[in-house]
Amino acid sequence: MKGRYLSLAASGAALCLTAVTLTGCGAAGGLTGDNEVTLRVVAADYGDNPQNSSARYWKGLADGFQKANPGVKVEVSVYSWSEVDAKVADMVKAGKAPDIAQIGAYADYAAAGKLYSTAELLSVKTEADFLAPLADAGKVKQTQYGMPFVSSTRLLFYNEKLLADAGVIGKDAKAGWQPKSWADLEAAAKKLKGAGVPTPFALPLGREEAQAETMMWMLAGGGGYTDNEESYSIDSPDNVKALEFLRDKMVGQGLTGPVEPGKLDRQAAFDGFTKGEVGMLNGHPSLMKQAEAKGVKFGMVPLPTATGSAEPAMGVADWVMAFKNGHRAQSGKFLDYLYEPKNVTAFTDMYDLLPATTSGYLAKQGATGGSAPQLKPFLTALPGSRLYPVGKKSWAGVSEDIKQNIGKTVQPGGQPAKVLEEIATAARASDPR
Repeated sequence: MKGRYLSLAASGAALCLTAVTLTGCGAAGGLTGDNEVTLRVVAADYGDNPQNSSARYWKGLADGFQKANPGVKVEVSVYSWSEVDAKVADMVKAGKAPDIAQIGAYADYAAAGKLYSTAELLSVKTEADFLAPLADAGKVKQTQYGMPFVSSTRLLFYNEKLLADAGVIGKDAKAGWQPKSWADLEAAAKKLKGAGVPTPFALPLGREEAQAETMMWMLAGGGGYTDNEESYSIDSPDNVKALEFLRDKMVGQGLTGPVEPGKLDRQAAFDGFTKGEVGMLNGHPSLMKQAEAKGVKFGMVPLPTATGSAEPAMGVADWVMAFKNGHRAQSGKFLDYLYEPKNVTAFTDMYDLLPATTSGYLAKQGATGGSAPQLKPFLTALPGSRLYPVGKKSWAGVSEDIKQNIGKTVQPGGQPAKVLEEIATAARASDPR
């Protein structure tokens, strides 16, 4: 083992738009002993345009909760994934933490004593409903503070027509494509470039999700962010080699398109794929719906590894947490409502994602005409998947450091060993063991 592993699942990831504030209009009254309480909620946007913004979901959720709980007002602010974590951090620093946040990391706030534990918030039924591996990943010193919202693995997406036209796969594309090693990936990208594809392989190392793209390549190279003892190993030789491959073989040979990887965000790469301008890229389940909406025929396979041998896939979980603002009862009641099966599936269906609860998972699996068959490749990749080291209070800061600096490593003349050593040194200093 080299970190936290995921053996069952849920799915999701993250993209998108601008801040939207939603205010419901509950009637007067309230929970026992409380009147006119306002819960402030901050959430991330999973949509790729204003029409499918997560703001729609949160508005419906807030309205439904307020109707059932008069006197408790819910105000939700929805931000893009490129800014939501920083927004919450700024709010906490200013002494104005939201009551509830749905963001990418929780452990630093838990370690600072700023969060309620799930035992203080949730009903027994809700708390027991989380998929066990995800619940475990939400713990700091055996106490759960992070509530998994959605989770995912990542797969390599490829445009069937572009690969067929370039001679990588047969014209009928029925046989699919099964690349095993990075050499296979490089060879395919060269053929795509020769066929005039603008971006043979999109490599989004921009701020939106650089930490995810980086981790996928590190794992595929036999490395990762942590070692067998859960200590940071960001500057390991395997990680350095992975970034050297990207620098020399992919970026250096002009196989990653016209936009510098460090300036390319995940959603921009997804948009290029749905426009037929990108041959290959790493993606999560939301890309399926986006590509299908534009009529793009695609295939999905595990990201090839450095040598062709099996390596763990990356698992990602997004988190919900409740800050100690004096609204424990109201926050707990809202969270119980959030995790009701109908509300869990409403969100996951909206983005072709998998839930983080057993009841939600079973509901999705049993739904007729649902998207479960399309999601099977992601489920298959889940056993043994590795999560970010989210249980470390230092992870939020380390992730931000990666977002800011990792793009430098793959530039022509970039120095992966030097940059990774600097990130690792700071990470270890912030996480003494």
